Amino acid sequence: MKTVKECVVGETTFRLVQGDITERDVDAIVNAANSRLQHGGGVAGAIVRKGGQVIQEESDAIGFVPVGQAAITGAGRLRARFVIHAVGPRMGEGDEDRKLKSAVRSSLQLASEKGLTSISLPAISAGIFGFPKDRCAAILVAEAVSYAREHPGSSLAVVEFCVVDDETAGFFEREFEGICAP
Repeated sequence: MKTVKECVVGETTFRLVQGDITERDVDAIVNAANSRLQHGGGVAGAIVRKGGQVIQEESDAIGFVPVGQAAITGAGRLRARFVIHAVGPRMGEGDEDRKLKSAVRSSLQLASEKGLTSISLPAISAGIFGFPKDRCAAILVAEAVSYAREHPGSSLAVVEFCVVDDETAGFFEREFEGICAP
């Protein structure tokens, strides 16, 4: 795990790390989920494999989550206390940018409502859902910064983006250059 970039905007520390989100020691990690909360592959599958079947069982009890919304479960054996399941858009379904913004905002609002202080988000929808990685980075970073500025009293002190590959990290790093400039 390596920290690529970190800066403070207002009262919130924004961090970009490269590595395995299931290893993050934060209050909540965000799962890039599908609407049925069936966690078979990608980030979702890794979260259930490492955190335990209890995450899938709690997700089954929730049932359906619309695209652009989020739900929360416990984190089983993971270091994080909670998993926030954000349902991002699939490319080609229409209105993808707005839906991705909504998924990010829903995740941050849910974390704030629970009084959480730290959250780690993956590149939602940029994997098997086919969302372009550069647009994903731009939307996630801008939406998180916007949320922090609009909610200065939020419990969220740390908003982290955790990505695996170098290409995605590069896109997020460029977005951080814009928010971390003096």
